[in-house]
Amino acid sequence: MVAPGFVLGLLLPLILWARTRAVADFRFASHIHNHMVLQKEPAGAVLWGYGTPGATVAVTLRQDQEVIMKKVTPVTAHSNTWMVVLDPLKPGGPYEILAQQTFGRRNLSLGVHDVLFGDVWLCSGQSNMQMTVSQILNATSELSDTAAYQSVRILSVSLAQAKQELEDLAAVDLEWSKPTAENLGHGSFEYMSAVCWLFGRYLYDTLQYPIGLISSSWGGTPIEAWSSGRSLKACGVPKHSFIPPDSVTGPSEHSVLWNAMIHPLCSVTLKGVIWYQGEANVNFNRDLYNCTFPALIADWRQTFHHGSRGQTERLFPFGFVQLSSVLSGAALDDGFSQIRWHQTADVGYVPNLRMPNTFMAVAMDLGDRTSPFGSIHPRDKQTVAYRLHLGARAVAYGEKQLTFQGPLPEKIELLADKGLLNLTYSQQILVQRQDDRIFEVSCCGDQQCTWLPAPMSTFSTWTLALNTSSCSGALVAVRYAWTAWPCEYKLCPLYHPSSALPAPPFTASIADWMPGSHSRVAK
Repeated sequence: MVAPGFVLGLLLPLILWARTRAVADFRFASHIHNHMVLQKEPAGAVLWGYGTPGATVAVTLRQDQEVIMKKVTPVTAHSNTWMVVLDPLKPGGPYEILAQQTFGRRNLSLGVHDVLFGDVWLCSGQSNMQMTVSQILNATSELSDTAAYQSVRILSVSLAQAKQELEDLAAVDLEWSKPTAENLGHGSFEYMSAVCWLFGRYLYDTLQYPIGLISSSWGGTPIEAWSSGRSLKACGVPKHSFIPPDSVTGPSEHSVLWNAMIHPLCSVTLKGVIWYQGEANVNFNRDLYNCTFPALIADWRQTFHHGSRGQTERLFPFGFVQLSSVLSGAALDDGFSQIRWHQTADVGYVPNLRMPNTFMAVAMDLGDRTSPFGSIHPRDKQTVAYRLHLGARAVAYGEKQLTFQGPLPEKIELLADKGLLNLTYSQQILVQRQDDRIFEVSCCGDQQCTWLPAPMSTFSTWTLALNTSSCSGALVAVRYAWTAWPCEYKLCPLYHPSSALPAPPFTASIADWMPGSHSRVAK
């Protein structure tokens, strides 16, 4: 006969292991922490985690010990996960969230506190999004300006790659936190994005309710790494391409960052996304960017809408930064211009039919010759974020009569007998200076076309005339700021008078403006 003590000695480790396993198995998803911001009304915030198959999880939201709501859900057997959608709540807080798992007679509890409700924005891209506050202009002053923004909370996703779509984040660099000089200025290209932080700060100044910012970016990465296989296939992106080592320094394999750094967040109810990327595609699949970028936006929207059980808007607002300036040789010169154009799906402005509910910050006038991080990393991220937040206020928050983009031509008229090309703009224009080279016309003759400078001539509040006398052949197209470095810092020729927003670069066929044509650059 076996002694009872011997049997108990065998069983006790198994019992302890089972209890430990149950505790280990019951947890929140990796992005759920103290101090987090959840999406406010009209959407419902999503909470999820892992549990023991067969168990029930009750999620309770409390404020000052008062129960605001309670949601109960089973743990799904095949995935060991549980998920609840909270009822929509007005902005504010703080709240406490308690999750309790019941499995037989065993109860386990988890909790997070100091939870706010507001708007949640995801910030992604490559190194210009990854730059921290310690790297930008007036860094010391900016790092000290956090006391008034304790309701703007920040989360930074760890760098990670994966061959398949992950369900949860592998790790986070910075759990949800209140802003401090230490976590905003942790180092170069580490922790929290300066553009993301400043964008959220400007939004908070306007909205005066909590803002949650999730930073998930990696320097030197092409759009292919941030795109799902679905969207890359839709654009016919080749699986194996030569990758120039000078422009692509981060992961470039298809979908590896989408899989590891974006897809695990798809259950988060978002207000919107801001994006700063494109430099790594100047010499890598550049001609496909007018497909891959709109396709990425559409695919992210579909995935986040589905992943949040319909709580994230199907066409959530998506803002982006048009590439800034860079000191370069001839090889990069046209490439930067092409990417800027492709960022608008070759339309010149957003929103447009291919890119609905989007907004853009033009940054080509923010060149930084002396940036210690190279001219490709201009340090004025304040202006970038300010222009982005104007677009968000107009597109995401519906502010009417708010100028969020500089002027574009709405009428082009060739006055051949006077040697002039007359441009009528969609908004008033401020001619800050006259430039003899920033406008160019395509002049064709003897079966060959050449771009020639078209000096700025006369101008008024709405119109600008270009001198085309250098063209003795057929004048077929016009373009503006079609170069990697169009102007010195905030010294491009054309701006909107009151908003100080630069006129975006454009290219247009003059034939499209002849009577009977319906093609236009400006809305």
